[in-house]
Amino acid sequence: MDLRGKKVTVMGLGVHGGGLGVARYCAEQGAVVTVTDLRSPDVLRESIDALADLPVTFVLGEHRDVDFATCDIVVQNPAVPASSPYVAIARAAGAAVEMEMTLFFRQCPAPIIGITGTKGKTTTATLTAHLLRSWRSDTVLAGNMRISALAQLPTITPDTLVVLELSSFVLEGLDAAGLSPQLAAITNIHPDHLDRYGTMEPYIDAKAAIGRHQRASDTLVLRDSDAVLQQLATTMPGQICWSDSAPLRQPTPGSVWWDHDTLQVATPDGVVTVAHRDDLQIAGQHQLANVAMAVAVAIRSGMPAVLIAPALRTFVGVDHRQEHVMTHAGHTFVNDTAATMPDAAIVALESMPKPIIWIAGGADKKLAFDQLAHAAYQHVAKVVLLQGTATTRLEQALRDAGLSDRIEGVFDSFETAIRHAHAIDIRPATILLSPGCASFGMFRNEFHRGDEFRRIVAHVCAEEA
Repeated sequence: MDLRGKKVTVMGLGVHGGGLGVARYCAEQGAVVTVTDLRSPDVLRESIDALADLPVTFVLGEHRDVDFATCDIVVQNPAVPASSPYVAIARAAGAAVEMEMTLFFRQCPAPIIGITGTKGKTTTATLTAHLLRSWRSDTVLAGNMRISALAQLPTITPDTLVVLELSSFVLEGLDAAGLSPQLAAITNIHPDHLDRYGTMEPYIDAKAAIGRHQRASDTLVLRDSDAVLQQLATTMPGQICWSDSAPLRQPTPGSVWWDHDTLQVATPDGVVTVAHRDDLQIAGQHQLANVAMAVAVAIRSGMPAVLIAPALRTFVGVDHRQEHVMTHAGHTFVNDTAATMPDAAIVALESMPKPIIWIAGGADKKLAFDQLAHAAYQHVAKVVLLQGTATTRLEQALRDAGLSDRIEGVFDSFETAIRHAHAIDIRPATILLSPGCASFGMFRNEFHRGDEFRRIVAHVCAEEA
């Protein structure tokens, strides 16, 4: 795609790096770039300053019809739904509608590995890249993790291994463009983002797009025990490879599974052991499925099996996911801000050392809290709630589950909530930030929430040192 002289409207600068990467790439390719975002310059200051060396026009705090009616290309932020009236204006005017990832897929000279799923996609994508880098050091990791894919293009050759984490929002754009990665994986599919999709069917359909446009020679890795993925496998055009945390029903070549504490791979010459549970540095039963899938993707990429175990021994996990922050005065602080849905918070509650002082609540994604409340009744000593559009429903679910006497209150200040949790005289205890909700309202995004948790914890503990 030749962008020289094209008028490009980037819809959504954001703070994750994607909009920034798009704007920089298009401007450097010779496009006339306008960036428009509903947020204020103060919120977007870091991203704006990063583009100061380029001739980019900013329209902030609003969207103007004219910027969509008079451009050649609109690059839509994945968070913007396809039903946006501004996208409709652009289409009516004959403009092409792209996303960062559609531009990247069109321009990338190397085959692409794409990983999605409701839970575990960031850990699986990051571990996959970690494994591959132990074999091919120039492996690129980007996507839904504050790493712009387009910014990596100058370093990518036809031989580079490219690993992308892809959200359902991004996959909507790839689906519309008829694009799928040559090697793809879906970790699992559970209810999420129902504030956008309404029901599970369109959400599942969006996730399925990662394999929908593959060729017969391409590969889709799926979790064997996920009933939704079992059904999807019957509709996919590529080769299906299975992985899981337990023995598989019907292993195919390249399939990977755990047999008790042993990681097995199906090869043309038979089953081979590639690692043992003692090789893992990341804790939790739920991580076994992520490891099996990452190893399956790495082996399907050509990585020698003998390199798997040594690489696993050096992987220590991902920031913001059950991340140990510090232990102080009998309290161990754990940052699990990426648990933006009830199922993810349940995993954390089941995994953490007891007793647990749980910090939860936030923005609403129209998800049910009854199972999370049941898990909290089993595992939580005290609950500290953060104010947000979902918190009233979460609090009621907790009270209905019998936790009224464990709820410490609802706090509109994050620092006050953390200080209150630290003042609870249950020691030793785990103070766990695992909100089960989105972050918007009090924070820019879940990463901002996690960064603030680290900062405030360090400050509060330093005061007592």
